[in-house]
Amino acid sequence: MPTIKEVSELAGVSQATVSRVMNGSDRVTEATKRRVMDAMKTLGYHPKAAAQSLASNRTNSIGMVVSELQGPFYGPMMAGVEEVMRKAHKHLIIAAGHGEEHTEREAIEFLINRQVDGLILLVERLDDDYLLALNERVPLFLINHHIQGLHDRTIWLDNELGGYRATRYLIDQGHERIACITGQMWKQDAQERLQGYQRAMAEAGIEVRDEWIVNSYFELEGGIEAFHTLMERDTGCTAVLACNDELAFGVLEAADDAGIKLPEQLSVMGFDNVLTARYVQPKLTTMNFPMYEMAQASARMVMTAVYEKQQTEEAVFEPTLVERQSVRSLR
Repeated sequence: MPTIKEVSELAGVSQATVSRVMNGSDRVTEATKRRVMDAMKTLGYHPKAAAQSLASNRTNSIGMVVSELQGPFYGPMMAGVEEVMRKAHKHLIIAAGHGEEHTEREAIEFLINRQVDGLILLVERLDDDYLLALNERVPLFLINHHIQGLHDRTIWLDNELGGYRATRYLIDQGHERIACITGQMWKQDAQERLQGYQRAMAEAGIEVRDEWIVNSYFELEGGIEAFHTLMERDTGCTAVLACNDELAFGVLEAADDAGIKLPEQLSVMGFDNVLTARYVQPKLTTMNFPMYEMAQASARMVMTAVYEKQQTEEAVFEPTLVERQSVRSLR
């Protein structure tokens, strides 16, 4: 079994230099690093993770908490982070919070007990005071959660702008009676997307009636229930802004079951641009949520702050329109 001494002799460097290469030290030139890595590969030498951890006080692993481990939204998020980590020879450990405060806390404690070097959090129920205190224990990086004092560790989507642009698009197509189906209103993105809808309607001089807004939850069943609520209210709306694609899929399904022609009799706008949006009928017009790119940005932020010890800045992404077939122009 090869030893660190044999690696150092083959590479023509000291054993201390080999240790620095294994622990990611910036005190080694690229040329020297390549010689050491080539020697390790030639000899089949694999440094023990525990030894590296003791030497550097790092585990070269990052923890990530998401609400669920399935679905069209969280999958790309996890994949984006993992790709960046893997290319940097770091490991990603993932835990699910399931949208509940106690399970989110349990997931975080599980990861901290694994001695991760940092945490990427896509959480829903944890308050700012808890997160600020947690940041004293381990470096935090937040996706779509704004906290005063942690702006330089935040990746977020301008959801208000997305709600505004989605509604503005419907208005530009000639729609004035536009319903809005929200997600759970304790969620920041649901609040912000509704605010964008309201801003666009006000800017166009359209008075929003209370019965046009249905508070629901971000799942297909939530869209089905919200559609039936709108039908019971007899709103006469010609278009619906569903504040995520799952809600939009529910509206499409319920409307089709009710014999309503889409988009001839009802236009439907989504938000997120999950993969399924291009396969439903009619293909869903929606706002693109660049989840994969945002996840990669959060991973790069971790690399910069934790492993390179450099200052980071918040990154803001903008939703963009993806025009397909579910919105009819009345012009």
